Amino acid sequence: MSVAIPPPSGPVSLRHLRSLIGVVEAGTFTDAGIELGISQAAVSRNIAALEHALGVRLMRRTTRTVELTPAGERAVRLARRALALLEDLRQEAASGGGTARIGYAWSALGRHTPEFQRRWTAAFPGTDLRLTRTHTPTAGLAEGTSDFAILRRVPDPAAVELVLIGVEKRYCAMAADDPLAAKRSVTLAQAGSSTLAIDLRTGSTRLDLWPEGGRPEHTVPINDVDDWLTLISSGKARGITAESTAHQYRRRGLVYRPVRDAPPVPVYVAWSKTDPPAARQEVIELLIGLYAGASGDHV
Repeated sequence: MSVAIPPPSGPVSLRHLRSLIGVVEAGTFTDAGIELGISQAAVSRNIAALEHALGVRLMRRTTRTVELTPAGERAVRLARRALALLEDLRQEAASGGGTARIGYAWSALGRHTPEFQRRWTAAFPGTDLRLTRTHTPTAGLAEGTSDFAILRRVPDPAAVELVLIGVEKRYCAMAADDPLAAKRSVTLAQAGSSTLAIDLRTGSTRLDLWPEGGRPEHTVPINDVDDWLTLISSGKARGITAESTAHQYRRRGLVYRPVRDAPPVPVYVAWSKTDPPAARQEVIELLIGLYAGASGDHV
């Protein structure tokens, strides 16, 4: 039986928004309450109050699952944006300057990241830099949680503008006891001879990387880089990724080997078309300067 939602009424508070995001990220009302430090009943009341204030149903709840409605999905995007803006306001008030948020889905800038942070401080002394992993196709741009994004896969071109800042070599990730681990480098055919873990939403690897007739026969979809690392280090799959991933994510029982016949991975800086940030050209030039004359990260 469906429950009617009354017309919009009442204010929307931060606790309502935090409860909404908490349920989405934790998966259940109980786990959201644990993360937020409140009771499950309080989380439920906050969601109900938010639905009442907005006049729309945000979630479909069963005894086992929580599913967002289309209105709920829009509300989550806007709630994340609102909370991110509030955090920016707090940090700006504390630091006396602004904050630039740069999102990335898998890895930041690999071995260039420390140098980028140093150059940022010199170029923008009054603006703090925040690098955040955000596992969405636009690394937080569409959600309003990033000002810039480092992307290795082009999302919907209608949503973002982007500039190529460099390229990186491709690496094959595998378990340390994988037969290929004894080799100094591997080929695409060798890497694809076993089950391949692929992130279809944000990863830089697609099956068209292999020629027709030579594509991996077995693949397993994963949700993010943590799932990818766990699956590969357990020996259940291999993975193909950019050098920056190999530099940023080390794990016991996992090794990386360069793929000598694979095309490089393009690296882009992107921003929202509808809300372009200031100092775009300066940021682009700073990033291009990091990759200029370099063939990529060296692991």
